[in-house]
Amino acid sequence: MSLINEINQQPLVLQNLLENQRAGIEKIATQIREHNPRYVFLAARGTSDNAGRYANYLWGAFNQLPLALAAPSLFTFYEQPPSLKDALVVGISQSGQSPDIVSVLEEGRKQGSMTLAITNEPDSPLAQAADALIDIQTGEEKAVAATKTYTAELMAVAMLSAALSRDEMRWEALARVPQWAAQVLEKQEAMAAMVQRYTYMRQCVVLGRGFNYATAFEWSLKLKELTYTVAEPYSSADFLHGPIAMLERNFPVLVVAPQGKVYANLWEVLQSLRKDHQAELVVISNQAEALHLANTPIALPVDLPEWLSPIVAIIPAQLFAYQLTSARGFDTEAPRSIHKVTETH
Repeated sequence: MSLINEINQQPLVLQNLLENQRAGIEKIATQIREHNPRYVFLAARGTSDNAGRYANYLWGAFNQLPLALAAPSLFTFYEQPPSLKDALVVGISQSGQSPDIVSVLEEGRKQGSMTLAITNEPDSPLAQAADALIDIQTGEEKAVAATKTYTAELMAVAMLSAALSRDEMRWEALARVPQWAAQVLEKQEAMAAMVQRYTYMRQCVVLGRGFNYATAFEWSLKLKELTYTVAEPYSSADFLHGPIAMLERNFPVLVVAPQGKVYANLWEVLQSLRKDHQAELVVISNQAEALHLANTPIALPVDLPEWLSPIVAIIPAQLFAYQLTSARGFDTEAPRSIHKVTETH
């Protein structure tokens, strides 16, 4: 199974997750409500850490659950874990193998908190350390760069949010995600032509805000691990607080700017990047004005709601990274220096 095949599998993976896991996730939501946690304490690494960034916004906005991202070294090297009283302790990991993530859930259980694992390996150490399990059921992901496991993790996070809120309209929106994912995958030939413009690119910044703060980080990660580009992710707000000083004419700025509550702010940033800095803009959006402003516009479905946009918006970003890797003559299946499973302590 190649990376591009796994990218193309995502609509089916998302559909299967919706069909097979809704009942189980609703049961987990009932358990969570019974425990009545005051906050979520979440542990993850790499791509899964970006799924945690999405959860931070989604569970906060729709479920009023504050989220703290764990510092796993406190549990391993320092052996001085914080108090997890009244927490829902969540571990997200494709493989479920990383000892430092497992240690956070083990400590959560030791302190009497409810623990939840979101993983593709239901027999993994992470799953065994959890009171509840969401199996993302993607099948084996052989490519080193995570794609279908990432969008499945996002879907699991969104499904749990909908189950906690008990809002059927949100489930109806979730049911459309596989269709939207399939729609953006239709742009593969166009993407192969688009990336030729960026074969020279050795550094760039990637901007997002709100729900798509996660997308900026994940797009950046894919560019780093596949194309070896120095790609720095920022909130568009944080970018204005200093890093914007590095811009010069034709500096590549990749922006995720779908419609939603943060769009007006992103639109102002885009105008400044183009007018004041003459930046080279790659824009993923479903807003016509933003796409018109871009040197390289990448369109999203026009009816895609903001809270679900990270699941869909990352797919053209994956395609961008894949096609750029191929255009540069690099190996899309075996990036240098990294492995499929990284067991950090």
